[in-house]
Amino acid sequence: MKILTPKALHKGDTIGLISPSSHCAYPDKINQAVGYLENNGYRVKPSRHLNCIDTDPAIADQQKLHDLHEMFLDPKIKAIICLRGGAGASRLLKKINYDIITANPKIVVGYSDITALSLAIFAKTGLITFSGPMLATELYKPTPYTEEHFWGMLTSPAYSLSLQNHPEHPITCVRSGVAEGILLGGNLSVLSSMIGTPYLPSLNDSLLFLEDINEPAYRIDRMLSHLDNAGLLAHCKGVLFGQFGNEAENTTVENIRQQNIFNYYSKEAHIDGPIVRGLSYGHIRNLMTIPIGGRFKMKLSEEGNFLLGALNPVIDA
Repeated sequence: MKILTPKALHKGDTIGLISPSSHCAYPDKINQAVGYLENNGYRVKPSRHLNCIDTDPAIADQQKLHDLHEMFLDPKIKAIICLRGGAGASRLLKKINYDIITANPKIVVGYSDITALSLAIFAKTGLITFSGPMLATELYKPTPYTEEHFWGMLTSPAYSLSLQNHPEHPITCVRSGVAEGILLGGNLSVLSSMIGTPYLPSLNDSLLFLEDINEPAYRIDRMLSHLDNAGLLAHCKGVLFGQFGNEAENTTVENIRQQNIFNYYSKEAHIDGPIVRGLSYGHIRNLMTIPIGGRFKMKLSEEGNFLLGALNPVIDA
């Protein structure tokens, strides 16, 4: 597959806003995020149906597809940022005109339910997208760490050479080692639902990164067993577990269950590559921006010394 790298953002560029998943119940957050982007020196163009609410999924899909295609076709738009996650992006995958995306590669940013869109775009076009902050979840009031990673990744080709974890997220070495591969992953629930479809890229030769929110340990176990039984974990070069917060069952016992599950699949389903827990990625305030489709090197020592850096450009100057 030919890898497509989008062009870096420059001051004065126009950023398009779309909502492929759920709407936001707090419009003030959208206005704050627009102001944030403009204050950083960028023009902003909301899509026609940004944050529209339609209970008929057929109508909603038409609106979302119109906005997605229009943003890729507009030569003035240099980057596309999603509103938020939630649900709905996976319904679009078989209806997207991927030829439009291939002919007009540009930055796309979003995570959570947007995992479906990012993985499908990479599988069908080879375009590197960015799993990172969105308008109504982080960019209306980003932390310094989140905005450093966001702007660094989207504006500087050199930034991806070394990605640093946030100090509040301790690294745990599950298995030490060195590996190279394509960064693929995102939300575990969304990714596991794509197994068996043509929209999930091959995980062979991948560094698989995963996160989830409010999923009890038994459901994480079920989803990882699905990946394992489908033979998808065995050929990954390395695994990076992000944050798996659970507000409903945030107990010591539940956390231990999670750790045991991660350790179990690291031994049972993986060959011999490095595996880390604690990546600054997930439904968290201090959020790393990760390029889906970028080729990276991962180094992890038993003491928890961790390095993650790009081997090829993920963005063009």
